[in-house]
Amino acid sequence: MLLRRLARPLLAAPFVYDGLSAALHPAEHTAAARDGADRVTQTLGVDRLDDTQVSLLVRAHGAVTVAAGLLLAVGRAPRTAALTLAALSAPLAVVNQPFSSQGELRKEKTGKFVRNLGAVGAAVIAGIDLEGRPGMSYRIGQQRAVASRTAKHTVEAATKDAKHAASSASRSVKHATKDAKHAAGSATKDARLAARQAKASVAKAKAKVS
Repeated sequence: MLLRRLARPLLAAPFVYDGLSAALHPAEHTAAARDGADRVTQTLGVDRLDDTQVSLLVRAHGAVTVAAGLLLAVGRAPRTAALTLAALSAPLAVVNQPFSSQGELRKEKTGKFVRNLGAVGAAVIAGIDLEGRPGMSYRIGQQRAVASRTAKHTVEAATKDAKHAASSASRSVKHATKDAKHAAGSATKDARLAARQAKASVAKAKAKVS
């Protein structure tokens, strides 16, 4: 944690410095911005920006860079601030690309281009720093594991309940069958007893008549 508190201001310092330079002295950056703006307007097929508009664009870019750099330096929404700085630095790398230049200009642009690429990479690394917290893929995996275990427990519980219900139904059927057999046996015994009593009564009646 202490290392992050020291590293973030160090990383933010170049961004804040460049942003202040662009916001306070836009003329120093207008030439490079002009080339980039002309490429964009030509690609989009819109009117070319005048010098005032380019200067305003440079100032706005510098102000946003300073704001994002300060947020990163003090640790307020550091990931968002770092990714914002990466997005702001990417156009500078494109503007300063040296491949279409020659001689000393190409050498100068190469240095700026490499520094811009390094700034983008450093900002991206800071932007994906989770400070020891699990990442999104890990959390999604954990949620899937929990959901899988919950579903498994639900299926097991449902299966157990179904087996218990089937066992209870089977015992109920057996008891009902046993009761029915007992009732049938009792009825048979009663019928036989009644038949014997009837025969005895008939025999007594015949004896009296005789």
